[in-house]
Amino acid sequence: MTRGSSGIGGGSGAGFDDFYAIIPAGGTGTRLWPLSRASRPKFLYDLLGSGRTMIQSTYDRLAAIAGGDHVVVSTGAQHEAAVREQLPELGAQQLFAEPLPRDSTAAIGLAAAVLARRHGRDIVVGSFAADHVIRDDKAFAESVRQAVAAARAGYVTTIGIAATRPSTAFGYIHQGASLADSVPDAPDARVVERFVEKPDAATALAYLNTGEYRWNAGMFVMRAGVLLDRLHEYKPRLAEALDRIADAWMAGPDARLIAMDRYWPGLEKIAFDYAIAEPLSLAGGVAMVPGGFGWDDIGDFNSVAALLPSVSPTNVKVLGDTERVAHLDSAGDVVVPASGRLVALLGVDDMVVVDTPDALLVAPRARSQEIKAMVEHLREVGRTDVL
Repeated sequence: MTRGSSGIGGGSGAGFDDFYAIIPAGGTGTRLWPLSRASRPKFLYDLLGSGRTMIQSTYDRLAAIAGGDHVVVSTGAQHEAAVREQLPELGAQQLFAEPLPRDSTAAIGLAAAVLARRHGRDIVVGSFAADHVIRDDKAFAESVRQAVAAARAGYVTTIGIAATRPSTAFGYIHQGASLADSVPDAPDARVVERFVEKPDAATALAYLNTGEYRWNAGMFVMRAGVLLDRLHEYKPRLAEALDRIADAWMAGPDARLIAMDRYWPGLEKIAFDYAIAEPLSLAGGVAMVPGGFGWDDIGDFNSVAALLPSVSPTNVKVLGDTERVAHLDSAGDVVVPASGRLVALLGVDDMVVVDTPDALLVAPRARSQEIKAMVEHLREVGRTDVL
């Protein structure tokens, strides 16, 4: 497929020749433990049984929009070999390996700084996490097209997910006035009034009832120069360090290694939302394009269950080989038979059972969000061998 010629979106400004997609591929493997681990986060797994892992599906989706040579990945050095194995299409210059996790601002900022040096500050860059589920690729591409148009107009643009329930698991975006008149190529774009943290249940319901709030999925699209300028404004020390690393990146492998060793460990660890999006929204510099393409970030095993078909009339869900799960008088369970042995359930309802060769998790589905607390407990008692 020729870049920008997919027919998606249509109309003036539909081309993507100036658009580069960044895939931040991080994670500590805590939310889906013991299936995922620090050495193998969830983006390296096929959690939907589609035949493609999360990062492969993300790459496929973005390459269809921007072209494979316009997609780069930022990941931890310990995941570099696995990412290259799963994405052999990536060229040598399309992967940024980080020696230590420093959150999304550093990951996105470094990739944008290097891309700006390669292709100019006027290119549009977009950040899309490696581990999100998107069900309607055509609708997603249309949202990206409008986000690119708003980014060309100078906005840092986010894609706000249609809130289908009063979730307390996501942050929210409060949308404001329409930008259709000032950005005609993005007729659905709106100014972002503010970003809000994960609410309690009553507040989430109130947000949903107004129709003015959308889920924040952490997708951001902007001109590289706008991002770098705002980074210098809000986080000057971080920006200066990234500039030095990016300059060294362009100088060659030896200079790159020296600069990464010197500057990367001291970078501020901060999410892009906090460093750029939230303060800029208060100045009217953030736009939002609605995303109605069906989305999930698979934040826990309940999210996994929602994406899997039932294997029984009692709504038992299995991620993996269904022949390795036997159930009797059991309902609503989520089972991951990853050890190679049979998992038998008798009179067990609404539980998560994850069986791996070196660790077995059994927990109520209602406490799926707390699995990361168990990971922390295991760390505290010295069982880092299974993390």
